[in-house]
Amino acid sequence: MNIAVVIPAYNEAATIATVVERARRQLDWIIVVDDGSSDAGAAQAQAMGAVVLRQAENQGKGASLWRGMQYALARGAQAVITLDADGQHRPEDIPKLLDAYQRWPDRLIIAARLERREAAPPLRRFANGFADFWVSWAAGCPIADTQSGFRLYPAAFLHQATGPGARRGGFVFESALLLQAGRQRRYPVSVPIETLYPAQSRPSHYRPWRDTARIVRLVA
Repeated sequence: MNIAVVIPAYNEAATIATVVERARRQLDWIIVVDDGSSDAGAAQAQAMGAVVLRQAENQGKGASLWRGMQYALARGAQAVITLDADGQHRPEDIPKLLDAYQRWPDRLIIAARLERREAAPPLRRFANGFADFWVSWAAGCPIADTQSGFRLYPAAFLHQATGPGARRGGFVFESALLLQAGRQRRYPVSVPIETLYPAQSRPSHYRPWRDTARIVRLVA
């Protein structure tokens, strides 16, 4: 299978090398999109064998994902797996997404953090549940963990998808893709994974109140 892993990264030098190394044990084709970082993360990712695409200025997670996706599609990718660079996703769970892809090759697959959900901070659990309700309602189907960035997107879906607009370059873009999947009747399938919030990890770029409010505005 010609499948690419796209990892958006903004100042992730503390974790990116390890994430790339572990991801390459699952799939060879790793694409890191450096989103205007000021650290050495891009060089570290490249040293570990990733293809590194650099953005001169910070444009947000959505713009980074879209650039990596388009790069992979232009080179014949059958599907794109996205995961975060901060260590909250286990690259060792990639085979779970690949197994689901074999069963549902036309559907978007979400690695949903359904195991040990108590590990997530209470405010984050509340914000994610709130977003899950509204995004599921707008997509026309129940979706578990709509805010998980660990996903598999089939090429057939991405070829019909619309990229982030000027105001949807951040986390909102991932919710917008779920709505597009609903419109295409490629209803997302959830694969349970463990909830990870390492104590030593850096604070998330996701801001529960601000970003959830933006997602609700998208749904409206």
